[in-house]
Amino acid sequence: MATIINMPRLSDTMEEGTVATWLKNVGDKVAEGDILAEIETDKATMEFESFHEGTLLHIGVAAGQTAPVDVLLAIIGEEGEDITALLDEGKAPKEEIEASQPEEDKVPADEALAIPEGLEIINMARLSDTMEEGTVASWLKQVGDSVEEGDILAEIETDKATMEFESFFSGTLLHIGIGVGETAAVDTLLAIIGPEGTDVSAILAAPPAPKANTSAPQTTPNPQVIPETESVNTAVAEDTKAAPDTGRIMASPLAKKIAKEKGIDLQLVTGTGELGRIVKRDVEQFTPAVAVSPASKQTVFVPSGQEKQEEVPNSQMRKTIAKRLSASKFNAPHYYLSVELDMDAAIDFRKQYNSIPDTKISFNDIVVKAVALALKEHPQVNSQWHEDKMVLNHHVHVGVAIAVEDGLVVPVLRFTNEMNLPQIGSQVKDFASRARSKKLTPQEMDGSTFTVSNLGMFGITEFTSIINQPNSAILSVGTIVQKPVVKEGEIVVGNAMKLTLACDHRTVDGATGAQFLQTLREFIENPIRLVV
Repeated sequence: MATIINMPRLSDTMEEGTVATWLKNVGDKVAEGDILAEIETDKATMEFESFHEGTLLHIGVAAGQTAPVDVLLAIIGEEGEDITALLDEGKAPKEEIEASQPEEDKVPADEALAIPEGLEIINMARLSDTMEEGTVASWLKQVGDSVEEGDILAEIETDKATMEFESFFSGTLLHIGIGVGETAAVDTLLAIIGPEGTDVSAILAAPPAPKANTSAPQTTPNPQVIPETESVNTAVAEDTKAAPDTGRIMASPLAKKIAKEKGIDLQLVTGTGELGRIVKRDVEQFTPAVAVSPASKQTVFVPSGQEKQEEVPNSQMRKTIAKRLSASKFNAPHYYLSVELDMDAAIDFRKQYNSIPDTKISFNDIVVKAVALALKEHPQVNSQWHEDKMVLNHHVHVGVAIAVEDGLVVPVLRFTNEMNLPQIGSQVKDFASRARSKKLTPQEMDGSTFTVSNLGMFGITEFTSIINQPNSAILSVGTIVQKPVVKEGEIVVGNAMKLTLACDHRTVDGATGAQFLQTLREFIENPIRLVV
């Protein structure tokens, strides 16, 4: 019996999908597990796997077309099976699919530009649910290079991560529309692939897509030579060795690395390399200017007295952090509750737990597990605010804030309350490692119901955090400190840790937040409850 396959919802925010390519054609045999198509969602282009066996009898959404979720995508059944009735009841009218296309993307037939056969126009893809623009971090192919389907064309920096951008076409890279370091809106022309020697001038002369917003100086002849993070104020001293047309310091990567380690200002170093380029030996042989005081006969350091500024363009991640946290702080009425916990029992518990061979847990693992169990008892704190309703989550997905070079990411531990302590520790370590190398996927950073931010490893005793909306609360975790405490009427040395809960007053009242912290205290101060 034939089976109808509808456009799947491949992400939590997906409302429609575009078929990038079909890997099966009508009449092909399909086995369970075969990849039917590649579908572009609001987050990424993803492989769509078949869960049925049979023959592909019908394709409802052609390659390049966009259709809403649940529109008929394909029909799989027995070869030769009559599917007329299924088409009548399940196929989306052509008008419905066309209606899902944005008005600005529709081009009248008499105005459409004739695209030469075999030529593929590739636009900046929407690689995450919140991506509005992307920055090309690097091109792995250059104009004139041969491209195979599946080759990585470029690395694109989104608001969440730097992601590899794969080609779904084979041919020659004929044009690059967005240079390294340049930022452009989604759907801006990224590249053109086609047969070698194809003239693309007519396409480039057509009305342009939204203009790329480059943060790199327009005078830079080759943005790939010097990363944008090494740009400096062009008003430098006359004796500074810099590129004459950009004001950038000309130095080898190794020379920059050594200078950074030694704290040497490259503007004070004279380059002996080609065209005055600063090389390794120049940095190693550099000696700061000194002078001898006639009165004291002592050597006195003479500062250069030169003011310097460095302009660092805002990354997509930094811009998104600013946008989201500003919206959270000014839209959600924050208030804060703080408690100080006795950590003596937790310290003993961790020591005993880590005595088990091949086992090591951290205090952060203990806090995250305790938070997850407490949230199950207080769904009001595990909630989300919407203008017309409040959603109480009965599942617990704890987001763990991780600092990276460009800012902050919050990967999510799904069903945290069901995980044991070593599983939490292993998952957090994996997230941290991949976050710093920008290998986290957008899906791994979506769906949190509560967030934990821990600065204890930096020696911070107490701090407050801004709520990661749409969550209703976030917990700030400080370091453990030794201090005099009163136990059984005597002053003794104890170990204490401060927690601060930031709550959205629209969803979490003060008493509700206080009750949550009481439950959290019971779990952490009696950690045996975490394993029984």
